[in-house]
Amino acid sequence: MKIVIVTETFLPSTDGVVTRLKEAITYIHKKGHEVVIIAPDLGVKEFDGAIVEGIKPAKLPVYSSKYFSLPSRKVKGLLEKHNPDVVHVVNPALVGVSGVYYANKLGFPLVASYHTHVPKYLDYYNLYPFKPIFWAYFKKLHSYAHTNVCTSQTILKELQQKRIHNLEVWKRGVAIDHFHPKHESTSMRERLSNGNPGDKLLVFVGRLAPEKEIHKIKPLLEKRKDVSLAIIGDGPIRQQLEKEFEGTKTVFTGNLHGEEFREAFASGDAMIFPSVTETLGLVILEAMASGLPVIAAESGPTKEQVVDGETGILFENENTQSMIDAVEQLEDPELLEHLSENARKEAENFSWEKPSEQILEIYKKTIAIAK
Repeated sequence: MKIVIVTETFLPSTDGVVTRLKEAITYIHKKGHEVVIIAPDLGVKEFDGAIVEGIKPAKLPVYSSKYFSLPSRKVKGLLEKHNPDVVHVVNPALVGVSGVYYANKLGFPLVASYHTHVPKYLDYYNLYPFKPIFWAYFKKLHSYAHTNVCTSQTILKELQQKRIHNLEVWKRGVAIDHFHPKHESTSMRERLSNGNPGDKLLVFVGRLAPEKEIHKIKPLLEKRKDVSLAIIGDGPIRQQLEKEFEGTKTVFTGNLHGEEFREAFASGDAMIFPSVTETLGLVILEAMASGLPVIAAESGPTKEQVVDGETGILFENENTQSMIDAVEQLEDPELLEHLSENARKEAENFSWEKPSEQILEIYKKTIAIAK
């Protein structure tokens, strides 16, 4: 097969969507198929032998820390040039609109995947009144696809309620050899705790944006002077958060990559996950693979990944005391060891091979449906 992937985000960006795509593309190549990527032009021309066709990027006023590509007629020419067997539009919203429109117009089998809960994000950008418009917009885009995929059962049910059709859950995965407790590092723990390695060290990993609700962690740090927090990532509200967390035991590392990133995951005591807007949250599995229990705000997608008292601890969203109580449970060394061991064992069930094999089967099925 020849597959064209049209995506709103790709390398050098780092997020769950990019991680999932990289793993899938590598697997698809191993199986002898060809992939072409159409993405914002950020200087990357190929990945694992796949050509990356760049579309001129721009910054949006509402999210100025990241480049996006707007709808472009260039996508039509690229689809005609590569003449794929199937088109996969990832997170159709901007340039992905062109992928959906032209794939449909040119008669290519079309898969569309839903990864980012944009309507939910509107609550955090004072754009709540526009929710019905956004839902209508995404419903229209996904109506053109022969197959739609999303990343959790919770989101599948929500999308079904919005009458988005032909839905499947694209299973989750993690690089179980890449993330591992063996990467624990004394020097990294010293760095992440700002010289307080004896503290309970909580790790947050993700984009620094309003919908991640990172501010909810601050009261915990004010109450517990023996807890340090490492915030790993970057984003539009980094400066705001640095000011807000001033005077607390918080270290901002920016984005980490490679060995540093693996060490950071493995050197904490637990990962804290305060967001309830995720469609899945791949960092949860990455933490678990690193032997970190996950302290997470209770939501549908987190409950699909974190078993309370077994692989992590769930707390009630918007309830500071519930979060403080959850972290206090880590004081029990036997429980902490139990959670850590179980987290790693659970993650070992989710290598990237199964979800990558699954998307390949979805492509084949979509081609058959479209005939």
